[in-house]
Amino acid sequence: MTLSPARITARILIETKSVLFRPEDPFTLTSGRVSPVYVDCRRLIAFPRARRRLMKMAAATVEEKVGFESLDVVAGGETAGIPFAAWLSDHLMLPMCYIRKKPKGFGRNARIEGNLEEGQHVLLVEDMATDGGSKLSFVEGIREAGGVCGHTFVIFHYGIFPEGEKMLAEAGVALHSLATWWDVIACAKEEGYFAEGQAEQVEAFLHDPKGWSKAHGGKED
Repeated sequence: MTLSPARITARILIETKSVLFRPEDPFTLTSGRVSPVYVDCRRLIAFPRARRRLMKMAAATVEEKVGFESLDVVAGGETAGIPFAAWLSDHLMLPMCYIRKKPKGFGRNARIEGNLEEGQHVLLVEDMATDGGSKLSFVEGIREAGGVCGHTFVIFHYGIFPEGEKMLAEAGVALHSLATWWDVIACAKEEGYFAEGQAEQVEAFLHDPKGWSKAHGGKED
């Protein structure tokens, strides 16, 4: 059986413990909400065989969804997006730069490190996307520097915050990813990674993140 890129990505995320399931002892997020799941794609940099496969699939996805000759530069978002942008730019045979979260405050006071020319088409790369807010900030920085940015790529997309995708779309940015939580959950269920009762709790959270958090002691909005 040939596995889809989403399924391969899900398996890699689980095997490398880049995604964790802990409904019995929820994770507390920076927002104060609690979650039965946690994702840390930064762990992937420690697994060369896995990341090589991911980058090969990423390049194929970008070529299919964006185009073979429609991009000029790959830009990594500070900081987690930088290594993935470097590897992906190598696969796509494109120059790479990276964009800071804010100007560095001295010297050129630049947000873009590397070389970005006026009018060049840029693919923004990060490790993951939740609600899309950080992507818009990076896109604005690229556009302020003269770049054209209509596409962003991530390894993992939560896939449970449709308002985030809508926000990006309204800003003229298409979001591309290899896998979402739904892909990971399907893989975990079919391959027996869940302990008893975990799957139901995780799915309940994915269908109603705010409600699940509130019911389990998380901070309310």
